[in-house]
Amino acid sequence: MTYDLTTIGEGQIRLTCERGERLATARSLRMTAAGSEANVAGLLSQLGRSTAWASKLPKGELADRIALEYSAVGVDIRHTVMTEEGRVALYFLEPGEFPLPGKVTYDRLHTPFRTITPEEIDWDALLDTRIVFLTGITAALTPDTARVVRYFADAAGERGVDVALDVNFRSLLWSGEQARATLEPIARKSSILFCSRTDARVVFGIDKPDVQACRALREEMGVPTVVSTDGRAGTYLSTAVKDRTFDIHSVPVIDRPGAGDSFVAGTLHGWLDDDVERGIEMGTKVAQIALTHHGDLTHVRPGELQTLQSTDIVR
Repeated sequence: MTYDLTTIGEGQIRLTCERGERLATARSLRMTAAGSEANVAGLLSQLGRSTAWASKLPKGELADRIALEYSAVGVDIRHTVMTEEGRVALYFLEPGEFPLPGKVTYDRLHTPFRTITPEEIDWDALLDTRIVFLTGITAALTPDTARVVRYFADAAGERGVDVALDVNFRSLLWSGEQARATLEPIARKSSILFCSRTDARVVFGIDKPDVQACRALREEMGVPTVVSTDGRAGTYLSTAVKDRTFDIHSVPVIDRPGAGDSFVAGTLHGWLDDDVERGIEMGTKVAQIALTHHGDLTHVRPGELQTLQSTDIVR
């Protein structure tokens, strides 16, 4: 196979306020590339996996910024559809300081990606992979993007390719009922499902404590492996063989977006080696790294994972 993982999603530019500033009064913004699926592919590529990310972007400098961010770490972006006209999706982030939470403002209407169709994609290339990675974020954008996500999942199933789904529910994009109607058929086709305990309640109506929610979701969807995050309470794994809870250790937060994608990527790295428990442990480590620097894409070298317990300078 050409790839270990392929995926599709919208490339974005994230514009972040400085700490202590609100969007309405900000005098400067930090610009970085973003995209949940691309973040997962980018981190896996840094860990030695062969990955590809497809999208639909308008030609221009902002699209170039996105392309450079992910191709620089080894992601194959050749299957992205480029258009002559259009705009790039943006989102603005107010990091938030206690007692105010962080706040996202989307500016992603009328982008080329929102009208993407299955006929535009080179499916033979994207299905030459060990696993297809899909998210609820892309499915939530428009009926067209939902159709592409469903087509990808169905085509993978027909070819015997594994599917990983990250529910990644966004209340600013759709309701829990809408999310369930679109994502449940894909979840039932998945080999591994990522769904936080909160999302399990909001989207699938499963309201149980701790690892019980993870197990109930696995039994309800008939998925071999379910991984659920639950904030500082821990991370849960449920398979037909065992349930397990993983402890979470808090770290200072410099920049939060991208940490969840890093966790998913690390977990899939282990899953691809038939060791999802080791993957969750690695995912937890790279998520900690993600929180320590700016940008949605986590930049990490495999050797750095061995230095996380040290506070000394690496010389």
